[in-house]
Amino acid sequence: MSDELGRNLLGIPETLLPADTEVDALLAAGDEPVDVAAKHPASSLAWALLADEADAEGRAVESYAYARVGYHRGLDALRRAGWRGQGPVPWRHAPNRGFLRALYALRRAAAAIGEAEEVERIGKFLDDSDPSAREAIERGES
Repeated sequence: MSDELGRNLLGIPETLLPADTEVDALLAAGDEPVDVAAKHPASSLAWALLADEADAEGRAVESYAYARVGYHRGLDALRRAGWRGQGPVPWRHAPNRGFLRALYALRRAAAAIGEAEEVERIGKFLDDSDPSAREAIERGES
């Protein structure tokens, strides 16, 4: 039995989001996340990057707001991709990383503003989506 099958005991299929080549190209070209979010407001990645910037500057409430938008945009994208509220959202699939990064940023910002229940709920959601995502994000993988 593979490690992936061992973690997915319910046998729920993975959800794999489609690539967002326009957003990827803009970010690779050096466009600022704020400009990318304005052009592509459905991009979880753009909102996650804005949350990271706000967090790095000590703006916890703004980080929370950006992360929450990225999280909700990601939920919309997951549902369009067939997700039914549970099951793996693997980090190894690069297009999923924007959502997972927004989820991570939301947990971090919730902790910064003292939202203990949110920290627990979002942490469980992140770990249920992919137990390796948190560590990958903390290592700086993108």
